[in-house]
Amino acid sequence: MNKQVPFLANIEKLTLENTYFRQVIFTAPHSQVVLMSILPGEDIGTEVHHVDQFFRFEAGQGKAIVDGKEYALLDGTALLVCAGSEHNIINTGKKPLKLYTIYSPANHIDGRIHKTKAEAMRMKRMKRLGLRRRGFWEKWTKKGAGHSSQPHRT
Repeated sequence: MNKQVPFLANIEKLTLENTYFRQVIFTAPHSQVVLMSILPGEDIGTEVHHVDQFFRFEAGQGKAIVDGKEYALLDGTALLVCAGSEHNIINTGKKPLKLYTIYSPANHIDGRIHKTKAEAMRMKRMKRLGLRRRGFWEKWTKKGAGHSSQPHRT
């Protein structure tokens, strides 16, 4: 029987220390843990996923817009966006909005890091345009501690 190594970490510490716009830290067969840091005035961009997405906010303030309705986001707030719902997360504060999100099932390439929103948007455009060439995606993928085949402990 092939068993998956569990994810075990101080998620609050990892989230608060993260400075990347998006960092995939663990991918399991049916879910994925991603850290995010959204700068003041930034948002994740309006999107619709075919997967459920859980958000937990650890620092900062912002608002979520889900299917046209606004929700306040503060430290300690949790939000679950169901598959098929249009949503956006917006930082309305003066400090980075720190959060982690869990996709079920996974939504990003394991180990993916986008240091900035601009980098994430550039990669999204390239993917949409089909600009895939051998080795390109690997350059943008971090292998190591967050890779699903290894334990992640802090």
